Amino acid sequence: MATAEARHWPTKEHRDLFGTIASLRNPDEVERFVRDLCTRSELDAMAHRWQVAQLLDQGLPYLEVAQRAQASTTTVTRVSQWLRNGEGGYALALRRRARARTQATA
Repeated sequence: MATAEARHWPTKEHRDLFGTIASLRNPDEVERFVRDLCTRSELDAMAHRWQVAQLLDQGLPYLEVAQRAQASTTTVTRVSQWLRNGEGGYALALRRRARARTQATA
């Protein structure tokens, strides 16, 4: 049986938000939109989870990731679960960021 959360993901409103973000043309536009959309705490939490995902992607042990990111092991575990079993968004973003860094140094 599907959970209430699963039945409501993604909603029409989620899809509208994602489409809006995808319509933005460059990192500056995304930054401006997301800053207007989110509170500072929300932005900090997302940036923190992204930092944890990047450290996990480097193959670091959970405790080292927690120390480096100043995150709880619970946060590290949750990010790791989404990294391995989520929608593939973390993996896609990590690959694209790595490719962009490689092209920038070439």
